[in-house]
Amino acid sequence: MTTPDLSQRWRALRADKPNLRTRDAAAELGASECELVATLVGDTAQRLDGDAASLLHALESVGRCMALTRNESAVSEVRGRYGGIELGAHAGQVVGEHIDLRVFLDHWRQTFAIEEPHPHKDGERRRSIHVFDRTGTAVHKVYLEPDGDAAAWDAIVAARVAATPVVIEPPPRRPLERADDTVDVSALHTAWDAMQDTHEFFHLLAAHKLARTQALRLAGESRARRVGNDALRTLLHQSAELGDKIMIFVGNRGCIQVFSGAVKRIVAMGPWINVLDPGFNLHLREDRVAQTWVVAKPTRSGVVSSLELFDDTGETIALVFRKRDDRDLAEDPAWRARLEGLA
Repeated sequence: MTTPDLSQRWRALRADKPNLRTRDAAAELGASECELVATLVGDTAQRLDGDAASLLHALESVGRCMALTRNESAVSEVRGRYGGIELGAHAGQVVGEHIDLRVFLDHWRQTFAIEEPHPHKDGERRRSIHVFDRTGTAVHKVYLEPDGDAAAWDAIVAARVAATPVVIEPPPRRPLERADDTVDVSALHTAWDAMQDTHEFFHLLAAHKLARTQALRLAGESRARRVGNDALRTLLHQSAELGDKIMIFVGNRGCIQVFSGAVKRIVAMGPWINVLDPGFNLHLREDRVAQTWVVAKPTRSGVVSSLELFDDTGETIALVFRKRDDRDLAEDPAWRARLEGLA
């Protein structure tokens, strides 16, 4: 529940720190980002209904957008169009022009539309939609691009305005990791080596009741090898120099966003390593990377190798793969060699 006091404290904080992002302001004020956005309802924000599936289908009509998905340590921003939407009862995918998402709709709980003065373009308005989970944490955001269809956007918002209250729940308790000596490591190795598709890895973790980092730690060096936490920076620079097409996965419990393509402009700014390209931006806090692994998973087409980054709680920050235009093709051996060459 938002309060007038929170609204006043946020107004004072914005006056003192006008460039502070809403997520960071929420942390300073001891509130969720959703609660701060809710204080804007009646001014620059409108509360929308909770029909996430309908919203995703409707976004196909608005043309170019910027899709933003993040977690505590990384932000992915991709410009393109929503489309190719296939949704089940709880999960689905969006595979439009450049915008590629895996969505878990049980976590799409609270939605707002915001229209505000553009922070970087005088005289222009910025339209966006913000989706939050039950804890008030953002799972996905959509920003209409200047060449998008503003009339279609406004019609989508107008049809979904709702007066439902904001309810924030405490975050779920993080499950405790099993003791290593209770894990049947031989069975884990056998199941790992029997995988036919990388997506089977999630079932392997569930079947053996393992956290992802614990599975990597117990997999053996032929399957998972720990490398330095500067490995992503090295790999991005190599990929930019060689013109590699890569896939970068950044997500949270409600949405995983996938960028596919070449990266060009790699820029370090303080603790952040950034990709700053016209259609794709990545911002990742290197100082929050606690573990980095080179991982090899078997598939029908051969081994698929990835670089996987985790924070100090074991949460996934980002995954990086070599893009294959045909999933039936074997992995480029030069990609595997670059990963094997990481210290």
